[in-house]
Amino acid sequence: MSFIHDDFLLQTEHAKRLYHGYAKGEPILDYHCHLPPEDVASNRQFQNLFEIWLEGDHYKWRAMRANGVDEAYCTGEADPHDKFLAWAKTMPHTLRNPLYHWSHLELKRYFGFDGLLDESNAEEVWQLCNDKLATDELRVFGILRRFDVRALCTTDDPTDDLSHHRAIAESDLETKVYPAFRPDKALTVNQPDTFNAWVAKLEQAANLKINSFQGFLAVLAQRHDFFDQMGCRLSDHGLDHAFCDFPAQATASTIFSAARSGLAASAEEHGQFAAFMMLYFGQLDSAKGWTKQMHLGARRNNNTRGFRAAGADTGFDSIGDWPQVDALGRYLDRLDHENALPRLVLYNNNPNDNYTFATMLGNFQDGKIPGKMQFGSGWWYLDQKEAMEWQLNCLSNVGLLSRFVGMLTDSRSFMSYPRHEYFRRVLCNLLGNDMAKGEIPDDEALVGDLVRRLCFSNVRDYLALAGV
Repeated sequence: MSFIHDDFLLQTEHAKRLYHGYAKGEPILDYHCHLPPEDVASNRQFQNLFEIWLEGDHYKWRAMRANGVDEAYCTGEADPHDKFLAWAKTMPHTLRNPLYHWSHLELKRYFGFDGLLDESNAEEVWQLCNDKLATDELRVFGILRRFDVRALCTTDDPTDDLSHHRAIAESDLETKVYPAFRPDKALTVNQPDTFNAWVAKLEQAANLKINSFQGFLAVLAQRHDFFDQMGCRLSDHGLDHAFCDFPAQATASTIFSAARSGLAASAEEHGQFAAFMMLYFGQLDSAKGWTKQMHLGARRNNNTRGFRAAGADTGFDSIGDWPQVDALGRYLDRLDHENALPRLVLYNNNPNDNYTFATMLGNFQDGKIPGKMQFGSGWWYLDQKEAMEWQLNCLSNVGLLSRFVGMLTDSRSFMSYPRHEYFRRVLCNLLGNDMAKGEIPDDEALVGDLVRRLCFSNVRDYLALAGV
C-alpha cells in the first residue's frame, strides 16, 4: 500500500465512511490566504517545481536550516534545481514533522507521484513535475478548478489599487476572488520611517494629502469603502496581542503628529495609538457588516541577522507568550459597548491560550448571528494534526463545533490546497473515533451533516459571499 492511500489518517470504519461519503466531495472556500493576486490575474504558469513549491515556503526553509542546509539553498542565490535537491535530501529527515505528510500529499494530488521523495528519486520527481507544470491543467486557473475552489480571499494592504482583483473579476475564472483589508502598517508609529513611507503610499492610493490625524482617519475610511465596493467582506490584523489602553482622540492625534515628524512613539504611546486604531477599524468593519480576523501570538523576526539578510516571513518567527486574555476581553467589551462588535474570527498561535481565547469569545455571542464569534482553525505552528485536534476539542468543549467555519490555507503557495483534505481527514477521524467509542451517536446522517457543514456551507453562510 502506498503511503498516501484512500484511507490515509482514517483509523476506523466510521471515519472512512464520514470522509468518503461527506467530506471528500465538498468544495473549498479558502477565506484567508496570502496568494499573490497578480499570479491569479495572469493565470501564472510555473516554470518548475521550485517556483510553485519552494519559492516562498518558510516551513521548508526552517526544516532545511535544521538539517544543516546552507542559506543559499533556502532564500539565497542557488540555482532552483539545486534548491529542490537540497529539499529532497532533507525530506527523509522530516519524519513526524507535518511537512512529511503535507509534501507527499501535495506530490500525489498535483502530480500523481506515489513514492517517498528522497535524494535517490529527486531527479525523477523534478522532471515528472516540471513536465506536468508545462500543461494548462497546472496553471493557476487549472489548479483552482481541480480542487473545486469556489472562492478565496487574499490579504491586501489598504494602499493596493486592487487592479489585479478587477482583472480577475473580468476573466473567465469560475473561482470568486475577494480582497481582504489588512491595515497593520497603520499602527507602526513606533517605526516612523516605515509609517511615513506607508502614509505616502496611502496618500497616493487615495489621491489625497494627509495633513492631520482626522485626515488620516478619513482616508482610511475611504479606502475601506473602496475595498467594500470591490467585494471585500473581511479585514485582518496580525498582532502580537490585543490593545486596550484606549486614549482620547486628542492623545492619538498627538502621537500621530509626532510620528509624522519622525519621532518614534514610546511603547506606551504605541499601545495607546494601536488601541485607538483597532477600535476605529472595528467600527468600520461593523458598519459594513464585515468579518474581522485577528491573528494573535506570533513573535516575529527573532533572528536579527537572518531577518536583515532575508527579510520578513522567511522563517525566523515563533510562538510568543504574551499575556493575552485581559486586553482581548477589554477590547471586545469596548466594541460591544459601542454596538460596534463585528463578526470575528480569532486565530491563536500559542496552544496555552486555546481555552482562554475560546471561552472569552463565548462571552460575546449575541444570540442573533449563529457562531458570530469564531475560534479560528489551527494557525501557523498549530495547523498540523495534533494541534487541529486540540482546537477542535477545545471548541467542542466550550462552544459549538457545529457552527465552526472550518479550514483555510493561510498560504502563499498554490500547492497548499491539500491542506483542506488534511483537515477533513483529521476531522473525520476524530468524529469517527468518537462514534466508534460511543461518545457521540452512531448516526451517520447526523454526524455526516456536521462534517459537510464544517467543510464548506458554514463558512459560505457565515460570510454570505455572493454567488459562491
